[in-house]
Amino acid sequence: MCQELHRSVLLHGAVDALITTPAGIYVDGTFGRGGHSREILKRLDANGRLIGIDKDPQAIAEGQNLMAQDSRFQIAQASFAQMEDVLTQHGLPQVDGHVQVDGVLLDLGVSSPQLDQAERGFSFLRDGPLDMRMNPQAGLSAAAWLAVADEQTITRVLFDFGEEKFARRIARSIVATRGETPLTTTAQLAELIAAAVPVREPGKHPATRSFQAFRIFINNELDDLQQLLDEVIDQLAPGGRLVVISFHSLEDRLVKRFIRDQERGPKIPAHIPMTAQQYKPRLRAVGKAQKANDDEIADNVRARSAIMRVAEKTV
Repeated sequence: MCQELHRSVLLHGAVDALITTPAGIYVDGTFGRGGHSREILKRLDANGRLIGIDKDPQAIAEGQNLMAQDSRFQIAQASFAQMEDVLTQHGLPQVDGHVQVDGVLLDLGVSSPQLDQAERGFSFLRDGPLDMRMNPQAGLSAAAWLAVADEQTITRVLFDFGEEKFARRIARSIVATRGETPLTTTAQLAELIAAAVPVREPGKHPATRSFQAFRIFINNELDDLQQLLDEVIDQLAPGGRLVVISFHSLEDRLVKRFIRDQERGPKIPAHIPMTAQQYKPRLRAVGKAQKANDDEIADNVRARSAIMRVAEKTV
C-alpha cells in the first residue's frame, strides 16, 4: 500500500543511469517508500545487492517488509551522510580503506506520504503539530526550535535555506508572537507568515519558502548532502555512478558545482610544472541535467521541479 501513495520521480531514467552491472552493489540513500529500490532490484541478478538508507521510521518499516521479501536487499535507519558507516556495518569488502559500491542514488527532499500526513508537520496545507523531522524520534522539532531561536538566527535560516526576501519580517513576527502564544501547529505558523509577507507570488503560498527553510534546517539536509559529496568518490568503485534528483536550487547547485569541480580538477598554480592533460579527474558528468517530461508532470505534479544529475567515477 505504501508504495502506491508515493510515485517516485524520474523512476526509470534514474535507475537506467544508476545500473552499470546487474551483479553490482548499490545504495538507495533515500529509500522513502521503496519505489526506486524496487525498480533497482528488478534490474539486479542473483548476485546483486542493494542497501537502503532512510531516517524516517515509516520508511524503515516499509524497508523491513521489502527485506523480508528479497534477500538481496537490506535497510538501515540513518542519514545518507553516514553511508560509509552503514556499508561497513553490512560487512562489505573494502578497497584502500573504503567500502566501494557500483552506484549511489539520492532522491532528495520530502516525500508525498510525509507531506500528506498532517501529524508530520511538513505541510502548510494541513494543520498538524509543528514537527518537520524526518525522524520524529531524534533532534528538535520545528516548534521546539522556533520557541528558543533568536531573531537573527531565524532570519538567517529563512534567507539561506528558503531564499526568503521577507526573512527579517517573518522572524520578527515569530519572536513577537511566541512571546504571547506558543507556536505549536502548522496552521499557526502558516497564518503568521501569510500576515507578515506583504507581497504574494502568483500561484505560490506565502509560507512555501519558510516551510522549506525550516525543514532543511531542522533535518540538516544541505550539510548531509555536502558531507556525502565530500566522501562519495572514495565510496564508488571505478565506473560507479552517482545519481542525484534534486527539487530546489540549493540542492541542485551543490550537486552541479561538485560535479563541475571534480571534472575540472584543482587550479594549478603557474609555477607548478603540471599540465591540465596530466591531471586525471576522478569524476565525469554523464549527459546533461534531466527533467521530467510533460506526461510525468501531468501524472505527478511533484515532478515539475525535479532535476537529475548523473556522474561516473573515472579512476
